[in-house]
Amino acid sequence: MTGYGRVNQAYKEKNISVEIRSLNSKYTDLRLKIPGNYKEKEPLIRKLVTTKAERGKIELVVEVKSIHGDENYSLNQALFKKYYTELSKLADELQMPAGDLAPAILRLPNVVASQAGEIEEEEWQAVSNVIDLAIEQFQKFRRAEGEAMENDLRLRIEAIRSLLSKVDPHEETRIHKLRQRMQKNLEEYMGKENVDENRFEQEVMFYLEKIDITEEKVRLGQHCTYFLEELNKEVTLKGRKLSFISQEMGREINTLGAKAYSSDIQRLVVSMKDELEKIKEQVANSM
Repeated sequence: MTGYGRVNQAYKEKNISVEIRSLNSKYTDLRLKIPGNYKEKEPLIRKLVTTKAERGKIELVVEVKSIHGDENYSLNQALFKKYYTELSKLADELQMPAGDLAPAILRLPNVVASQAGEIEEEEWQAVSNVIDLAIEQFQKFRRAEGEAMENDLRLRIEAIRSLLSKVDPHEETRIHKLRQRMQKNLEEYMGKENVDENRFEQEVMFYLEKIDITEEKVRLGQHCTYFLEELNKEVTLKGRKLSFISQEMGREINTLGAKAYSSDIQRLVVSMKDELEKIKEQVANSM
């Protein structure tokens, strides 16, 4: 699921800002943007985030700036000259206007760097506390999104159950119409006097067994119950299992449609498929 958290907090003459956001992903992919002098703390920051945030494509941005805006910066002159030489040469070769390269070069990584010194342990504790607070906000965001998704899934499963219950009233009509259609076709082809009624009844029973949808209805109902049981479990990661169950539901609904031979049942099947597609979309967003 997606998530977002942001916390700002003052520390002595500095302002600490932490922002964390995530997109859906089956795996943990953490990208950090931290001040240069915090590189030594990167393993600790990664552990803080991955332990609590679980999987997802996560981006964490940490900024520690002076309240007075008097940070010391230095220009990496050797790197600036190298970029300028290479870009000017490339512009000449491609016959492109070089323009004013300086502003663009200054925005490149490591050309301008902070001269901040070593981190005091007290400052690091303040930063790690802000990271924890941002992760808490991030988790609250995820929980709220998860609850909304869960409520929507419940409603759609109940909708499929309701549609399934409406299939039964059409069963008797369906069988009666099929019998009439078969008898009419047979009499038109062979003549009424040439139809063996006993054999006809045997063939009708054989055909009705082939298109019987009792098992599909039972299994679909069981899958709906199983889906809700998994949804009720107090576990965080259940999207994959719910995806498997929804696939099984799809098989039963498709078979129902293939065996229906009834416009009324077909309409119910189409509505079930519509609800199931929305379930699959929601479940995919949780994986």
